Amino acid sequence: MSAIPCTTARKSKISGAAAFAESSDASRLETIDRAPAARRQSTDPPLRDHVIDSLKPVSATALPCKICGGPTVLYGVVDFHKSCEEARGIHFSLAGVPIYYRRCANCKFLFTDAFDHWTHDDFRRYIYNDEYILVDPDYRTARPRVNAEFVVRHWAATKAETHVLDFGGGNDTFCAALRESGFPIAVTYDPMVPEFATPPRGKYDLVTSFETFEHLPDPIAGIASILEFAADPGLIFFTTLLQPSDFDQQGLNWWYVGPRNGHVSLFSRQALTAAWQRYGYKVASLADNIHFAFRTLPKFLAHLQKETPTALVQ
Repeated sequence: MSAIPCTTARKSKISGAAAFAESSDASRLETIDRAPAARRQSTDPPLRDHVIDSLKPVSATALPCKICGGPTVLYGVVDFHKSCEEARGIHFSLAGVPIYYRRCANCKFLFTDAFDHWTHDDFRRYIYNDEYILVDPDYRTARPRVNAEFVVRHWAATKAETHVLDFGGGNDTFCAALRESGFPIAVTYDPMVPEFATPPRGKYDLVTSFETFEHLPDPIAGIASILEFAADPGLIFFTTLLQPSDFDQQGLNWWYVGPRNGHVSLFSRQALTAAWQRYGYKVASLADNIHFAFRTLPKFLAHLQKETPTALVQ
């Protein structure tokens, strides 16, 4: 939307692993001025009506799961302005736009199909617009810098021969840091950012995708797009936060349910495993938000396996 009035401006430490940046160094949070948003009176009613008109009509009928094909029924509804900043005590005034989520009875995948008819331009206008920084203040520099530090540290011995593609990389901050650290090829590709929307050529040893999977309206097609660029053997290193063990108690109050952030697909561990298995890939998770996917174990993953013996491979 064009305006997000802020009703509370209290910061608190994020509970859980909001993103790889928070899980690695929770103190590296960018400070932004939310005061202009707080002074705004309300969301433009005509724009709100246009958003409502653009959403996929809600159906009470059970629909097939986007991951496993199992039955999904309506699970609950939140306001469009619900964002992940609620984990920091920041709440925005209601937009008056209801967003319904469904949950699969089999794999527990949680998703909304409200935006399934949207084009890239629709997402840019209503979600990934100039005010996106208000609901994800870390995406510009804090998160990509911490992610780059992790990759530089763990791929130091093989960086000269490792070609990296960052899928959904936004502003190229992550890849720029890799190039500065000696990676010969580190390319950003993000269909939502015109500057980096041209599909790259070739295959890449390491494909990264940080905080992207929860934004995919069609996760299976999104994985297929990622794999177009992955070498074999190769590795996909990605982050997305899995549903917590007490999700049944939290429901849609879980802070990671954030339609204003574009969080339309929220995975259980079972759903994440099933999604990658459709392409013959295994998933190894170092934490609830840090994951690797591979078909065959690449040689340059051996050192990671030794350093992380508790990784969950499924």
